Amino acid sequence: MPKIVLVNPDIPQNTGNIGRLCVGLDWELHLVHPMGFVISDKQIRRTGLDYWEHLKVIEHNSLTQFLEKHGDGRLFFYTTKTQKVYTHIHYEENDFLIFGSESRGLPEDLLEKYKEQTCTIPMPGKVRSLNLANSVSVVAYEAYRQLSL
Repeated sequence: MPKIVLVNPDIPQNTGNIGRLCVGLDWELHLVHPMGFVISDKQIRRTGLDYWEHLKVIEHNSLTQFLEKHGDGRLFFYTTKTQKVYTHIHYEENDFLIFGSESRGLPEDLLEKYKEQTCTIPMPGKVRSLNLANSVSVVAYEAYRQLSL
């Protein structure tokens, strides 16, 4: 199944909720350091409840390390700085769905390098973006829906 990648996440509660989502879908969660918290924080485990022990979590020391290992795969980067809507992607089994930190998003140079692989969630209202955990859920369930048909 696809894999969720969080690049430099800041908020442990979001990562805990995303971890719970990954357990529910039986997907891997990749965490790219540095992060704004320690993985053993009580908050992240509390948010993940008793599901955290079932999470397939893979940590990467840096974005460079992640790209060296998985850069040949199908990578999709989610950002508010593009026009391609996430539903226009035909998701496949081993895709990496990559999200940036809550405070900074993904690095500009990364988005430029992978311009054709950037996607967005439409925001017709008066907000720039959704909460990270909500954004991951929206995209993950679209990929799940497509792969389950």
